[in-house]
Amino acid sequence: MKYISWNVNGIRACQKKGFAQFVAREDPDLLCLQEVKAERHQAELNLHRNYHVSWYSAEKKGYSGTAVLSKVTPLTVTYGLGDAELDREGRVITLEFADYFLVNVYTPNSKDGLQRLAYRHQTWDPRFLQHLRRLEQAKPVACCGDLNVAHREIDLAHPADNHFSAGFTDEERAGFENYLRAGFIDTFREFEPGGGHYTWWSYRTAARERNIGWRIDYWLISPALRPRLQKAWLMPEVPGSDHCPVGMILA
Repeated sequence: MKYISWNVNGIRACQKKGFAQFVAREDPDLLCLQEVKAERHQAELNLHRNYHVSWYSAEKKGYSGTAVLSKVTPLTVTYGLGDAELDREGRVITLEFADYFLVNVYTPNSKDGLQRLAYRHQTWDPRFLQHLRRLEQAKPVACCGDLNVAHREIDLAHPADNHFSAGFTDEERAGFENYLRAGFIDTFREFEPGGGHYTWWSYRTAARERNIGWRIDYWLISPALRPRLQKAWLMPEVPGSDHCPVGMILA
C-alpha cells in the first residue's frame, strides 16, 4: 500500500496547481493532508476515484485543518485529542483499520518570536505522544504529517543560524526525540542517512530552487510495522505548496 502525506498550504490554492493530477498520477491508497484551510464543502476535489474522505476543519475560517483520503473505509474515525482546548484548530485525525491505526497531524508552529513554544513544548507534544502511546496499546500506529520540527542538524540547510528559530529549538527537537524514545521509527531515515533532503522551503529568496530547506514532514511507524516497511521517500519535485509530499510503502 502506498501512503502519502502532504501539507498543501491551502487545498483550494493547491487545486489550482495540479493537485488532482498529482493524485491521479501517484494513485495513493491513503493520502493525508495538512493545512487544508477550508471546510469540506469549500473544496470540490474532483479526483479520479472515490475515496473515503475524513475532514477536520479549524473553528477559525481559512486556518489549519486536516483531511485523510482512503481507498479502504476505516472502521472508525476520531477527530482531535479529546480535549476542547486542543481541538479548536482541526489538527488530528485518527483512523482505525483492521490491523493498525493511522494518525494524521498538523503540529502547531511555535511562530515568530516563539510565541507558542511553551504551549507546544509543555502541552501539545506531550499530549500528542500520549495519544499515540494509548493507541499503540491496542494496535500498531502509523503517524504522519507536518510535525513542524527539524529533528537533527542534517534536517535543515543552515542549522547554526536557526538554533533559536521556530522548528529547531532544543525544546521542539526534544519533543520529537521523545517519539523515537517511545519506539516510533522515522521511516525516511531507515533508507537515507545523509543530509540535503528537505520537505519545506520558504517562498522567499528562491529557497526551493537553491534547496535551502527544512525536513519537517514525516512518516513515523510503530516497531511492529517495521517488517512491512518497503520504502520511504520525499517528492521535492512536486509543486503546489511550499511543502512537498512525503511517501511510504508498507507491504
